[in-house]
Amino acid sequence: MSELTIIDRIRRMARNPGIGDDCAIFRPHAGEDLLFTTDQMIEDVHFLGVQKPAAIGERALARSLSDIAAMGGVPRFCLVALATPSAHEKWIEAFYRGLLRLANRTNTTLAGGDLSHAEKIYCDVMVCGAVARGKAIRRDGARIGDAIYVSGRLGKSWGRKIEPRLALGQSLVGRATSCIDLSDGLSLDLHRLCVASDVAAEIDRVPVSRGSTLERALHGGEDYELLFTLPSKSKSAAGTTRIGTMVRGRPGSVVFQGKPLVPRGWDHFK
Repeated sequence: MSELTIIDRIRRMARNPGIGDDCAIFRPHAGEDLLFTTDQMIEDVHFLGVQKPAAIGERALARSLSDIAAMGGVPRFCLVALATPSAHEKWIEAFYRGLLRLANRTNTTLAGGDLSHAEKIYCDVMVCGAVARGKAIRRDGARIGDAIYVSGRLGKSWGRKIEPRLALGQSLVGRATSCIDLSDGLSLDLHRLCVASDVAAEIDRVPVSRGSTLERALHGGEDYELLFTLPSKSKSAAGTTRIGTMVRGRPGSVVFQGKPLVPRGWDHFK
């Protein structure tokens, strides 16, 4: 099967006649800021080649949508670059079926991308989202006294289905002072948020997923929940858990139950 034939099939699956042009065209609405993010998925690093292609495709998009959620954005479209060892028609179609299933559920248009050959499966998903001008939730807005929350239980098993917290992120616009998605572990991502906001943190509890451990909940990564801060007297959203408070101290330092918490989450280069 040729590349042109595969692209034509993807075009029909996505119901987007523009796929195949040199560029995608997008007209933003007035009064909004555009958000752009990209996330790579590499075989034997982020997933195993024996996993179902539909699950790989869905997860590839979900990871980038989680970044859009962390800034309070609404997804608009995605571009997908995919490389596979062979032009296996059924595998590629299944990959896109999984990706499009989530895209349709979140109103994310598949606008185009690239298709190539590689020794291992590789995909890179770029997502464009939008938020009201000047309202994106950043990492650098937390202040001393703010309450720290997470959106769900942590330490989930690797490879399970990701549900990007888009609705929660959008509900936090104008309310949260900072936010980050938990993709590399609570200890590391909270450290990053504290560094960006020039504050320290004290946490006293961590909601642990059933069957997991506190160690994994603190350092495991791959949770794709939202970690965010609110002014101390604000009411949080249903289903979220307050885990601590932003405090004065060395920027980036975190104390858990009275002891220093070393940031030991996922790092590709360690």
